[in-house]
Amino acid sequence: MPRFELGTSPTRTERATRLRHTPKPGHRVASVLRAVLFDVDFTLARPGPELGPDGYVRAGERHGLRLDPDRYEAARHAARADLRRHPELEHDDEIWFRFTERIVRGMGGEADSAYDCAVEITRAWERHENFEIYEDVPDALTAIRAAGLRIGLVSNSARDVREFARHHGLEVDAGISSFHHGRTKPHASIFRAVLDLLGVESDEAVMVGDTIADDIEGARALGMRAILVDRAGVHREFEPRIETLNELPPLLGL
Repeated sequence: MPRFELGTSPTRTERATRLRHTPKPGHRVASVLRAVLFDVDFTLARPGPELGPDGYVRAGERHGLRLDPDRYEAARHAARADLRRHPELEHDDEIWFRFTERIVRGMGGEADSAYDCAVEITRAWERHENFEIYEDVPDALTAIRAAGLRIGLVSNSARDVREFARHHGLEVDAGISSFHHGRTKPHASIFRAVLDLLGVESDEAVMVGDTIADDIEGARALGMRAILVDRAGVHREFEPRIETLNELPPLLGL
């Protein structure tokens, strides 16, 4: 099993040093990495065509709506700007129904059927076949597995992420979605639930995800180390950060 010394790495000393964060009083800093937890959407997998502009257009047609695909990006941006978490971080499908309805209406679907169309599109996010695995995922997971580390998934979604992994041929040891757990990231309990399934402590694991608030800050609050996956290169000032999962094994010293 590889040693994961804070401040040292067999291959990238400087970058591994950035994984250090200040522990809470009395918190034991582990020297051995035993598990890697991954977010799913936009970390391991991207939504396919049915969840993008053209998919919205086709869903709109089924509900008597004429949606403009060229307005999708602006509509999604506006909807995300207004998105609010559940105050208790409970998984609430209605939040996502209304989020998607905002996109539908922003694309020109100003009709009573916009909500039903939004429900259909949101439910499509539950279908495993509507996602594509990023090309860098298999090699990264293989390297992690070869190093003897355990792999867990933690996702804010309504999918069964273990079934999702099986569908896409990904070998993982544990996985929990917010739908099945009841709380969403960054709530500490969803991270703890996956750690318990893996049989590791928080300071023996690292979280890898694309969202600073949910994945990185949520994991660090529990005492985990965390690495941001910044595929679009929009958080260049953040550390530690990678743009592809090809960078992950060297960063972990594997």
